[in-house]
Amino acid sequence: MTSTTLVNPPQHLDTDRLHLRLPRRDDAPAMFAAYAQDAEVTRCLTWRPHKSIEETYAILDLISKLWRDGEAFSYAITLKGNDSIIGMITLHPDGFKVSLGYVLARPHWSKGYMTEAVRAVTDWLLRQPDIYRVFATCDVDNPASAKVMEKAGMKYEGLLRRYTIHPNISDEPRDCLMYAVVR
Repeated sequence: MTSTTLVNPPQHLDTDRLHLRLPRRDDAPAMFAAYAQDAEVTRCLTWRPHKSIEETYAILDLISKLWRDGEAFSYAITLKGNDSIIGMITLHPDGFKVSLGYVLARPHWSKGYMTEAVRAVTDWLLRQPDIYRVFATCDVDNPASAKVMEKAGMKYEGLLRRYTIHPNISDEPRDCLMYAVVR
């Protein structure tokens, strides 16, 4: 298990337009319909589209276990006033640094929601006394994700060659862009 310093992340965070909360098992139908089975949404992610809602239930069970074990902390992203999940953002702590991963349903792209979510979790993380670095990567062919990180205040740090397998593009490791914010 990775050494973490996030002992008590908040169970929810709010922004002007979003409510980030703990994912629940009953989010599975909305999650599956909104993005988990969407090949375009998952194209540049590290997981394949879900083939069935049972797969989505299993992932939500795993997300809950990882939170309880302090290994990763996922937030369901919802619009304020509507509790239906439109995406997710996950914090992966590793000592003094935390990496982020995120996904957003296609109808909600290009509205600034993910930038808002990334900024909210990054701001919270950097207020924690033991966190000095928040970072994320994206596939070189995912300029929309790079734009999210830049707009959220992260700085481009470089190209990571053959860094991550994005199985919906290739079974071989792909080049990725690294972005981070530090204090």
